[in-house]
Amino acid sequence: MIGQKTINSFFTPVSKKRISNDINDAEEDAKDPKKLKSSVVEPEPSSSLPAPLSPDQLDRIARNKKAALEKLSSAHTPPGFGESWRKGLSAEFAKPYFNRLMNFVSEERKRHTVYPPAEDVFTWTQMCEIRDVKVVILGQDPYHGPNQAHGLCFSVKKPVRPPPSLENMYKELVSDIEGFEHPGHGDLTGWSKQGVLLLNAVLTVRAHQANSHKDKGWETFTDAVVQWLSNNLEGVVFMLWGSYAQKKGAAINRKRHHVLQAVHPSPLSAHRGFFGCKHFSKANELLQKSGKSPVDWKAL
Repeated sequence: MIGQKTINSFFTPVSKKRISNDINDAEEDAKDPKKLKSSVVEPEPSSSLPAPLSPDQLDRIARNKKAALEKLSSAHTPPGFGESWRKGLSAEFAKPYFNRLMNFVSEERKRHTVYPPAEDVFTWTQMCEIRDVKVVILGQDPYHGPNQAHGLCFSVKKPVRPPPSLENMYKELVSDIEGFEHPGHGDLTGWSKQGVLLLNAVLTVRAHQANSHKDKGWETFTDAVVQWLSNNLEGVVFMLWGSYAQKKGAAINRKRHHVLQAVHPSPLSAHRGFFGCKHFSKANELLQKSGKSPVDWKAL
């Protein structure tokens, strides 16, 4: 029962007489071919198909579509993003996760001190063209102290003292690269301009709170960067120091690229295999075998 009615009372009953009449009408139609023919609805003659598009029209449509996508990606491109990198990575900017990420970072800057400054977050895209990358060094999180992070992993602006991990990198360079001397600062811009991508997995951080911007979307974006390089370039040397970097680089195509792995240069682990790894000289050997110019690691 639904209220005071049975569920059957919601449907209109059909009389036996009506059913009988419908059956008789159908039998009569079947006996008379003229009636049967007249009951069939003839399809209307199909309208003529449109003429196929000419090559010029197809080309114009393709160009208009490309221009529209360019305009859309430009509207979503964050400030300070290098042009060649924008073209390679523009598909990411219109994705929902990237929009959420940009909103998150914007809100964080309103409430807290965030490093690096907004104009330095994408420094790594300004140093060289995307297709000129020949070495990739992956970091994890930007430095969270004042005046340190400036958009290149392991690097700090002058005159800030080099942090401990970078000091250990310099120690390895002294033993690995003939003539290398400690530069007296921690700015690695000289490497970046030669095609060494110094990329952190996470590109912003709240002051004095390591990993505070972890799992907000940066990892998805930087995964896309690594994937683009893996798919579109040849013979890149990837330096993966520590388990985090090695996990992030797991999808690199090792048939197309070279991967060098060691423990992280942090004071906590450098003595367990970073010192003596000779990654800097090995990278140059691999680049030369691929027909590329070696990195001048002393040019800092």
